[in-house]
Amino acid sequence: MKHFLVRDSTMGSLWICHFFLLLTMLNASFVTILGDNASDSYWLLKMKSQLVDRLGALKDWSPMVPMCSWYGVTCSHDQSHVIGLNLSGSGISGSMSIELSHLTSLQTLDLSSNSLTGSIPSEIGVLQNLRILLLFSNYLSGTIPAEIGNLEKLEVLRIGDNMLTGEITPSIGNLKELKELGLAFCYFNGSIPSEIGSLKNLVSLDLQMNSLGGHMPKEIQGCENLQNFAAANNLLEGDIPYSLGSLVSLQILNLANNSLSGSIPSSLSHLSKLKYLNLLGNKLSGEVPSELNSLAQLQKLDLSKNNLSGPINLFNTELKSLQTLVLSDNFLTGNIPANFCFSGSKLEQLFLARNKLSGKFPLELLDCSSLQQLDLSDNSFEGELPTTLDRLQNLTDLALNNNSFTGSLPPEIGNISTLEGLFLFHNMFTGEIPVEFGRLQRLETIYLYDNQMSGPIPRELTNSTSLREIDFFGNYFSGPIPETIGKLKDLVLLHLRQNDLWGPIPPSMGYCKSLQLLALADNKLSGSIPPTFSYLSELRTITLYNNSFEGPLPESLFLLKNLKIINFSHNRFTGTILPLTGSHSLNALDLTNNSFSGPIPSNLAMSRNLSRLRLAHNQLTGSIPSEFGQLNELNFLDLSFNNLTGEVAPQLSNCQKIQHFLLNNNRLRGKMPSWLGSLRELGELDLSFNVFHGSVPSELGNCSKLLKLSLHHNNLSGEIPPEIGNLTSLNVLNVQNNHFSGLIPSSIQQCKKLYELRLSENLFKGDIPDELGGLTELQVILDLSKNLLSGKIPSSLGNLMKLERLNLSFNNLHGQVPLSVGKLTSLHVLNISYNHLQGQIPSTFSEFPLSSFVNNDHLCGPPLVSCSGSKGQGQVELSNKAVAAIIVAIVFTSTLICLVLLYIMVRIWCNWRKVAISSADGGMGERKKEEARWIYSDKKTRNGEYWNMNTFGFSPSPDKQSPGSTACVFNLKNAEAVGNSLV
Repeated sequence: MKHFLVRDSTMGSLWICHFFLLLTMLNASFVTILGDNASDSYWLLKMKSQLVDRLGALKDWSPMVPMCSWYGVTCSHDQSHVIGLNLSGSGISGSMSIELSHLTSLQTLDLSSNSLTGSIPSEIGVLQNLRILLLFSNYLSGTIPAEIGNLEKLEVLRIGDNMLTGEITPSIGNLKELKELGLAFCYFNGSIPSEIGSLKNLVSLDLQMNSLGGHMPKEIQGCENLQNFAAANNLLEGDIPYSLGSLVSLQILNLANNSLSGSIPSSLSHLSKLKYLNLLGNKLSGEVPSELNSLAQLQKLDLSKNNLSGPINLFNTELKSLQTLVLSDNFLTGNIPANFCFSGSKLEQLFLARNKLSGKFPLELLDCSSLQQLDLSDNSFEGELPTTLDRLQNLTDLALNNNSFTGSLPPEIGNISTLEGLFLFHNMFTGEIPVEFGRLQRLETIYLYDNQMSGPIPRELTNSTSLREIDFFGNYFSGPIPETIGKLKDLVLLHLRQNDLWGPIPPSMGYCKSLQLLALADNKLSGSIPPTFSYLSELRTITLYNNSFEGPLPESLFLLKNLKIINFSHNRFTGTILPLTGSHSLNALDLTNNSFSGPIPSNLAMSRNLSRLRLAHNQLTGSIPSEFGQLNELNFLDLSFNNLTGEVAPQLSNCQKIQHFLLNNNRLRGKMPSWLGSLRELGELDLSFNVFHGSVPSELGNCSKLLKLSLHHNNLSGEIPPEIGNLTSLNVLNVQNNHFSGLIPSSIQQCKKLYELRLSENLFKGDIPDELGGLTELQVILDLSKNLLSGKIPSSLGNLMKLERLNLSFNNLHGQVPLSVGKLTSLHVLNISYNHLQGQIPSTFSEFPLSSFVNNDHLCGPPLVSCSGSKGQGQVELSNKAVAAIIVAIVFTSTLICLVLLYIMVRIWCNWRKVAISSADGGMGERKKEEARWIYSDKKTRNGEYWNMNTFGFSPSPDKQSPGSTACVFNLKNAEAVGNSLV
């Protein structure tokens, strides 16, 4: 029994030993089997722990799942190593883990199109087996690590579209096996390293959209297998290396939008395999090399936006594969060369805009039957368009705008059934729109603006039901808008402004439900707005100004919720403006010069982006809505020429962006608000022709950007605050016709930009400040008239050399007119009348009318009396009483003389009576002697001379007579009449 127990114990111990031995062997076997495989999975799992996997792309990366079946993992054939990791577009974020450096068998690493951040770890340089490295389209930053040059087996390196900076490391030149290098869309600077020239196997080099500068390295000719070279949108300068012509395998060359200069090297003609050549947006000059015609495989050539000159030296007859030719924005001259095209041409796009090409429309282009897009705009072409334009049967876009074409539009254009865009604006076309245009069923855009076309808009045009944009602005089209305009269901833009259209708006226009812009302004349209406009739910902009529309607005316009710009100004609309307030997206509303009435709707404040509100020249009543204080974007508010009442709501102080604040010609009352000084962007303030009272708030001096301040024709009083001098940008200051008093503030001299200053019709007193002479920009007027100003005219006003009008009339000024003021050569209106001025007027003022100087004390000189005559008169100058005494003496003397004459006449009559009695007694002969004596006695004097009554001073003077002398003459004549009757 004992022996049995001992044997069992021995057997148990042996079994336990065998069991542990087995476990040891299994563990060794397991470790042997997993080996390096376990380490790769370890590093991958550690890398996963550092990433953010928001889309769950790495959810199967787990120790419970075989590594080689993990998402994005590619293992070697024996499943022992990871040779490929592709997590492109997986939505992962975080930084690149340095644990990647432990995957030493890795050949392909693609982490592109994710949201990785941080820098590229320098440890990546230990992946000696890496052939493909794709890190593009992430948010990686920092520089390219120099260690990347250790990846000697690398064939593809694409790390563009990141936030990488710095210079391109020269160590890239060590990647002798590299075939594709993509560094585009980053922030690299510096120059292109010359070491790139050692990459003999390089096929594609993409450096575009960086900040690379300097010259292009000539060593690039060493990339003898290069097929694709793109360095567009950088800062490269200097000449295009002639050595580029040695890259005979090149198929794509894109150097657009740099600062390359010089001429286009003719060596590029050696690139016989070139299919795409883009040199646009540089500073290249000289002529286009004719050698480029040898590029038989070239399909796209863009030399636009350079300084190229001379003729077009390219021929489609030689460039037989050419599909696109862009030579726009140069200084090319002449016309299209003869034999430019051939019947089998593949040319589809020809852009020659903005050059100096001239002549008639090039008929050579009609042989380019494959043309789809032709742009000859902004040149100097002239003459009429050929009637054979319809030979271009594949044409989709024809742009001939901004030339000098004349004549009528060929009706044959209506035969080009493929036409989609017709751009003929800014020429000198005349005549009518051909009705044949109605056949163009694919036509989407027709721009005829800025021509001289006339006649009606043909009804047939509305058959082109694909039309989306019509612009006929600035012609002479007349007649009504076609009633069938509603057939254009896809119409987005209708611009008919500045024509001679008349009649009402067709109701069918309301069925153009895609319409976004409607411009009918500057015509002769009339009638009312059709109620169908309520269907234009997409309408953004509508301008009807300068027409004869009338009547109230349809209430249904309130349904137009997308309106942004409305201009109905200068019409005859009446009624309320409420229908225009349905949109809360308004940016601008202009209803100036109509007959709208009623209150201003407060719900206009719902359009929080409203920047321009112009309601002037209407019949609006009520107060300014306080809700306007919510319009934080408002910069132009014009409510002038209405019947608004009440005070200005303090809530308007919230309109901090307002620049133009016009409330003039209303009946607003109250004091000028002090909060106006908080409107720091204010450039124009007009409160004139209201009934504001009180003083001007000193806070107004805070409006440092104010250009125009008009407060005239109110009841304002008090002194002008000295803070007015803070308005250093002020151009116009008008406070006339108020009750301002006190002195004119000398601080006004700080307003150096004033060119119009009106302070008239107030109660200003004291001297005219000398400082006004410092306002040397004054030009329009300086008006200080009708005040209580005293003192002398300051000589400093002679500094206002630009001044055109000066009015100092109706004050108490004294002293002489300063000679310096006479030197104001720009002055053409002057008024210093009704003062107490004296002395000689400056000779330069002699051309001004007498009214400019009247009612002063002692002014002299032209146009008044001369100063020498004035002095002589001054020596015998008499008082008013003395003058009256002289006049009485003259009248008395005249009366006395008349009495003496009357006495003499009576004596003569008495003598005649004696003669008559004597004649009756003495006979007829004695009577005849006496008659003869009296008849002829008035012809001789006592000395035997002829006697003239005028020598006694009884005849009227040539100028005037005193009343007394006139009476004497009249009595003398009566006496003569009596004498004649007696004779």
